[in-house]
Amino acid sequence: MNRLKYYIHTLLIAFCLSGCDKDFEEVNTNPYALTDINPALLFANAQRLTSGGFYESEQTIVQQFVNAYNLGATTGFNFNEDANIFNVPRWNDNYPGPVKFLQQAIELVKDDPARSNLYNQMRIWRAYIFMTLVDTYGDVPYSEAGKAYIGGLYYPKYDKDEVIYEDLYNEIKSATVALSPDKDQVKEELFFGTSGSAAIQVDKWKKVGNSLLLRLGMRYSKLDPTKAASIVQEAFSGGVMSSNTDNVLVQYNATYNNPLNAVIRTGNLYYFYLAEPFVNRLKSSNDPRLKYISGKYAAPNEALAQTPDTTMANQFGFPIGYDQTSVKNAPGYRGTAGTGQNYSQINLRVFGSATAPIFFVTNAQTKLLLAEAAFRGWLPAGASTAGEYYNAGVKASMEEYSLYPTVPSPAIPVSTQDSYLNQPAVAYSADNALERINTQYWIASFGNGAESFANFRRSGYPALTPNNYNNNLQGGFARRFAYPNEESARNSESYQAAVASFGTDNLMTRLFWDKP
Repeated sequence: MNRLKYYIHTLLIAFCLSGCDKDFEEVNTNPYALTDINPALLFANAQRLTSGGFYESEQTIVQQFVNAYNLGATTGFNFNEDANIFNVPRWNDNYPGPVKFLQQAIELVKDDPARSNLYNQMRIWRAYIFMTLVDTYGDVPYSEAGKAYIGGLYYPKYDKDEVIYEDLYNEIKSATVALSPDKDQVKEELFFGTSGSAAIQVDKWKKVGNSLLLRLGMRYSKLDPTKAASIVQEAFSGGVMSSNTDNVLVQYNATYNNPLNAVIRTGNLYYFYLAEPFVNRLKSSNDPRLKYISGKYAAPNEALAQTPDTTMANQFGFPIGYDQTSVKNAPGYRGTAGTGQNYSQINLRVFGSATAPIFFVTNAQTKLLLAEAAFRGWLPAGASTAGEYYNAGVKASMEEYSLYPTVPSPAIPVSTQDSYLNQPAVAYSADNALERINTQYWIASFGNGAESFANFRRSGYPALTPNNYNNNLQGGFARRFAYPNEESARNSESYQAAVASFGTDNLMTRLFWDKP
């Protein structure tokens, strides 16, 4: 994204503002003394730095990806271990950066009528970030987060996950309604800042707000179906995403590389493979997205220098419940390749490219949620059918690949999309609607680990077999991330109160909306 270059000096701000709220008591210079900073630049930097996740965390839990090597520092979710190195990225990426930037920028503009659209866009994006934090950990610092210098709150308390969700509902709803085409255009923001006018930008952000509200409402589908239906109807009536031009994404370039793909492109590439259930699902349905996601390399550790074999028949995911040694006893063991394993990796020319986009909220996800809502009877008269939303969601996911490097246009022709959707094993069916809708959501959200993980817990689909590498999870799945180890030392009182209220701080404790 070329205009990211315009904001390079905001990195200087990041150095001033970075760090956890709880560690600033000894700092003598207040970075917030720079009151002439354009808050829209803080917003742009918050967007750019919003965590896109970590393949070795959420995508590993939902069996899309594995680090196959159990070597101490690599021990984590693939081996049912509570490993701090994999628990902390979402926390450490969001709190010192985006949360802090947004909190400061919101304080600067909240009383300025001339910047009301900026104010409300930031409220919506702040809600997105906190939704992912709650979905990842449960109770988290919320009402006092990002206020070390604003309010002297160096040791923020944790708020209850269900209480945060209630406030997120109010924030998203009120901020979305307050956006006005007659107010300011925020040209600096990264998602729709170059859309041409305040009216177009506001229309896009209203769709983002309502689509996020739809996502939030669907989280209540097991906990409180009546409440879920009510929120879903509000979101639908407000107007959700209608095309891929509404997608929320950051597009990267040679200067600003995709941070999600950074790990799998550096260091020991031969550690990283696609998971067998994910590859098998796409292979068994002749999914045309597979060639853009998956590749086989003759020497996995030299994958960056090689052209991937993307032939569907040659793709094999690494089996779940094995490491680099025990896999030799796995059924159908495929042997080694170079210094690595003879299994498929992420296609580093396309999905795993340094310039690949990261999607946060998409038309495809929105259509698939509407498909489920329609199936449940939660949409008003006049809405499309569940099958129509389902087909539109799958097609929207396929069309996203036109934004990836080295992909031709169209990425997947309409005739190929239709052939895929007409297969008996893929076509919408009321008899197994929830399974098919949410399996497609799993595929469509491969690059958005937080959403893959959240929707898997909410829906129970796809139907995956638990990882039985050991019995650490008692034959189940991880339901959340444990809190970072640093919290128990640096924010001890708040951490202890949270654990006492929330339950055991382990991988098996469920969030409030995560009902069996």
